[in-house]
Amino acid sequence: MQPRTPLVVCVLLSQVLLLTSAEDLDCTPGFQQKVFHINQPAEFIEDQSILNLTFSDCKGNNKLRYEVSNPYFKVNSDGGLVALRNITAVGRTLFIHARTPHAEDMAELVIVGGKDIQGSLQVVDSDRPEGSKFRLTGKGVDQEPKGIFRINENTGSVSVTRSLDREMIATYQLFVETTDVNGKTLEGPVPLEVIVIDQNDNRPIFREGPYVGHVMEGSPTGTTVMRMTAIDADDPATDNALLRYNIRQQTPDKPSPNMFYIDPEKGDIVTVVSPALLDRETLENPKYELIIEAQDMAGLDVGLTGTATATIVIDDKNDHSPKFTKKEFQATVEEGAVGVIVNLTVEDKDDPTTGAWRAAYTIINGNPGQSFEIHTNPQTNEGMLSVVKPLDYEISAFHTLLIKVENEDPLVPDVSYGPSSTATVHITVLDVNEGPVFYPDPMMVTRRENISVGSVLLTVNATDPDSLQHQTIRYSVYKDPAGWLNINPINGTVDTTAVLDRESPFVHNSVYTALFLAIDSGDPPATGTGTLLITLEDVNDNAPFIYPTVAEVCDDAKNLSFVILGASDKDLHPNTDPFKFEIHKQTVPDKVWKISKINNTHALVSLLQNLNKANYNLPIMVTDSGKPPMTNVTDLRVQVCSCRNSKVDCNAAGALHASVPALLLLCLFSLACL
Repeated sequence: MQPRTPLVVCVLLSQVLLLTSAEDLDCTPGFQQKVFHINQPAEFIEDQSILNLTFSDCKGNNKLRYEVSNPYFKVNSDGGLVALRNITAVGRTLFIHARTPHAEDMAELVIVGGKDIQGSLQVVDSDRPEGSKFRLTGKGVDQEPKGIFRINENTGSVSVTRSLDREMIATYQLFVETTDVNGKTLEGPVPLEVIVIDQNDNRPIFREGPYVGHVMEGSPTGTTVMRMTAIDADDPATDNALLRYNIRQQTPDKPSPNMFYIDPEKGDIVTVVSPALLDRETLENPKYELIIEAQDMAGLDVGLTGTATATIVIDDKNDHSPKFTKKEFQATVEEGAVGVIVNLTVEDKDDPTTGAWRAAYTIINGNPGQSFEIHTNPQTNEGMLSVVKPLDYEISAFHTLLIKVENEDPLVPDVSYGPSSTATVHITVLDVNEGPVFYPDPMMVTRRENISVGSVLLTVNATDPDSLQHQTIRYSVYKDPAGWLNINPINGTVDTTAVLDRESPFVHNSVYTALFLAIDSGDPPATGTGTLLITLEDVNDNAPFIYPTVAEVCDDAKNLSFVILGASDKDLHPNTDPFKFEIHKQTVPDKVWKISKINNTHALVSLLQNLNKANYNLPIMVTDSGKPPMTNVTDLRVQVCSCRNSKVDCNAAGALHASVPALLLLCLFSLACL
């Protein structure tokens, strides 16, 4: 029988090795059992095992550490859960967190029949006098919030009357003292600090939304887009507020369902696809929406979660140059016309809302006279080519322009403008029947007024721009306000049909203006307009006249100088002043009236003796300085009035009532203004 023993040992050893290898192959990090149920005992006894936990990180459990959600419990190194002291109520649930450098997990202990913790502790004073009582004071007792804690005055048991919220108040500073039967303090007060142990009752919250990030297309893998940050109101010193981030959903999920990655601890979102996949022009939608989840308890399944949406926009960069849709464009325009003649179309794959798409056009050849301009249509991005200076068919019937297109924003370094970024525009000018053109325009002549009727002023000259059509031209009067002119319809000779009067109301500043038409023989005929300016030289053909022509004087006046006369002439100098004033002596006695020169344009009329109340006509002769001079005789009506007690009575002499001094004052004032 003995020879069989080594064989049996070998077989048993091989089975053990096989079992060990199988266990290693099937190892799953974490607790073997994650949820436990026990009935609420009358009391948890200090250091008495409650249950055994089995945790493995499949690496030997090096540096294994346990944490229990209730500080009055611990897990021994052998996995046994024990109480640190005798305790009755611990609530409905305990959480046990196990962690090594390689793995971590959470187990839950459900206490069947357990109640929400009201909390109690025992204050012990073995030396207190008999008959003394305990008294509790402080915030939460007799200070707001009042009535949370109370003490059994006989036993010293401190209890909680309602649920505590650590996020509202984390600690309470109470004071315990003993008093005699009369309430007098015997011992104390002794501080009693109550620390509220955190429970994981707050979900992570994202408060800073909306969350929008931007990343440039073609960015390298690992480019940081944005950071997501959630907050948890639980105790930051515990796993209750230890957050981990992950991406729950990505929309759209093309070209890859995993376009982005979020750092579980920092919350940084980064790109994880190659730059080629981050091509805005090939994406179904350049905007991605990520559902970001933050979970406390370091991301364990038992942790609470909160979510937010992160919007990531793939920004465009100018990696596509604009290209004309064809190499050559055609346009036609009538000579003399202006405005847009053709729209040049381009294609650009970049974002239409950016300067990487907006086009800027330039005429680089064929526009020496600056007759053309090109502008960008902001809605269509087309180039609107316009004629800004009228074209002349007779000078050039064809024009060829070379135009280039660029973007407002510069291209990225590895992209350049190619041959498709230039185009040729062929423009055909259409001949139209243009109106004849007068040369010069305006036409100017100078003549003396009063020249004889039928005098020739000039011969107008109009030419037809349509030199290739060999058309004839006829002339006609268009505007002749005074009706003084005539034009020969064949040769354009202009002569007078009436006397030219420089003093006519149709003459302004000695210039008379008339318009003529030149009409060609085209079908339909075209018309051109020319202007004739006639400067009229003055002739002494207007006699001077005096003002005023009525005056008053009192019959007993002491000052016999009663009126200042002025003279005026419609002619120009030297056919006007100085004027010569005289009394027409052929009809008036020399010993009654006198006229004296004041200056070149005014004279003073005086009486040599008082006259009776009556009306008198005094002929005044005034002569200008023209060669030959012109003379005019005008009656000055003099009213001699009765002046008594500051009242002037001219009824018998006529209807005028202005006093002689007033007339003199008025005349002197007008004199001073000259």
